[in-house]
Amino acid sequence: MTKGAKGEEANVPPIRIVLVGDSTVADYGDNPNQAGWGQKIASLLSERVTIVNLARGGRSSKSFIAEGLWEKALAAKGDFILIQFGHNDCPGKGDRTTDPDTTYSANLRRYVADARVAGAMAVLITSVERRKFTPDGRIACTLSAYAEAMRKVAAAEQIGLVDLHAKSIALYEQLGPQRAAAELSSGDQTHFSHAGALAMARLIVEDLAKAAPHLVPYIKTLPAK
Repeated sequence: MTKGAKGEEANVPPIRIVLVGDSTVADYGDNPNQAGWGQKIASLLSERVTIVNLARGGRSSKSFIAEGLWEKALAAKGDFILIQFGHNDCPGKGDRTTDPDTTYSANLRRYVADARVAGAMAVLITSVERRKFTPDGRIACTLSAYAEAMRKVAAAEQIGLVDLHAKSIALYEQLGPQRAAAELSSGDQTHFSHAGALAMARLIVEDLAKAAPHLVPYIKTLPAK
């Protein structure tokens, strides 16, 4: 993935990317111990990109709408809206909970439809998995049903998808429990250190050109890992 030379980059118009999601995406400001991937993705994109991170901790695809946050996201006038939910849609999250095949999918379809009306292109990002390992070093998936539901919505709506769920599982299992915790975690199985957040942002940007080809001129060459 490459962007053009400086002269070429100057010829592409500035764009706005709005981020919508939960605590794994959110901006933690100056917190030295925790970050969301939304804080790090700008460093992998052209200076012609403005990131508007409206992700909020604890939100599900349902509560983000109910609290008026989705309205604010549309009002931000993004050219692209990157959307990741699932963690707080899971059973046990009270009135935030959704069902993967019904209410969750319906919410995602609403996000896509509303974005189109607003003149923005939605890109769906499957839920980054929790770092919950089985004794044999595999990930015990907790978000597979939501990831699969999002894949189906993306296919049906013919919009871009970044499969962060699958990519995060592959990375965690490659690292193993000890290294994944030491290199990525902010102290639990879900959230990220600054290094972990950057690793997730890299996984997203690796597939962003395919998910949204219009973004190709805005994607930096990723440095070697």
